[in-house]
Amino acid sequence: MSTVNDVKIVELPKFLDARGNLSFAEQNNHVPFEIKRTYWIYDVPGGENRGGHAYRENEEFIIALSGSFDVVVDDGENKKSFTLNRSYYGLYVPAGLWRTMENFSTNSLALEFGSHHFDKADYIRDYDEYRRYRKELVSGSKIQVSDVEPLKPLKPLEPVAKYNVFDCTMVELDRHHSDRKGNLTVVENGQTLPFDVKRVYYLYDVPGGENRGAHAHKELSQLIIAASGSFTVTLNDGKCKRTFFLNRPYQGLYVKPGMWRDLEDFSSGAVCMVLASDVYLKEDYIRDYQEFLEFRNNE
Repeated sequence: MSTVNDVKIVELPKFLDARGNLSFAEQNNHVPFEIKRTYWIYDVPGGENRGGHAYRENEEFIIALSGSFDVVVDDGENKKSFTLNRSYYGLYVPAGLWRTMENFSTNSLALEFGSHHFDKADYIRDYDEYRRYRKELVSGSKIQVSDVEPLKPLKPLEPVAKYNVFDCTMVELDRHHSDRKGNLTVVENGQTLPFDVKRVYYLYDVPGGENRGAHAHKELSQLIIAASGSFTVTLNDGKCKRTFFLNRPYQGLYVKPGMWRDLEDFSSGAVCMVLASDVYLKEDYIRDYQEFLEFRNNE
């Protein structure tokens, strides 16, 4: 049975660059579980609190992509508070703990990973019920949580050679709105996208007007999101180019494998978040444009 002493701060990679910094978190590495759910909270009024609940089985990993907030965890006997205010630190919260997110600074952005798909039966939203649940754990009884079967992917992935810039599209994501608590957007593996999210990387501290990210991936699929601020993404399949303007945290650009992409015209304070279909693999990157053209011509 988890206690507040099982909650841990995890340091994430941080790559410094004058054009903006990059960090990432990937499943079964920095995030100590297989990611099934990715969600982010934004537009929370300064000083507001949210998220008072517990999970019976779902584990969480929480990152402050921008701004700051406190995560208060409670095991029914003891409490512990953690302040998150750096993009390169994450907080692991095991299942079975009551947690709240408090004291949001203005323009904060919270990124969270879950080990389970959304299951209403897994939530405990009343604190008295939570105290009873902890006593049941001590006595050895356990409430069964329903097993939520993920939906099948929207469409099976095709060979890279079939993709061009017109296969890459904007995706409208669900936005759960609260007048007082801000907004939340969720991506469920096996349901929202035609790939499972195994890694999230993000660019921050990017100077206004800066450009970043000139490279391609051989097999990686991505969803690129302007989690805050705005920027443009120019895709190139070796024959055609297409440019997209991103400025909403509930919209993403689905980029299929084999696209050369440039991120340009960052607004000041923008955060670019990328949901990726695999963990980091050096051999999947193409960083030289001539090598990219040869790769496309040889498909």
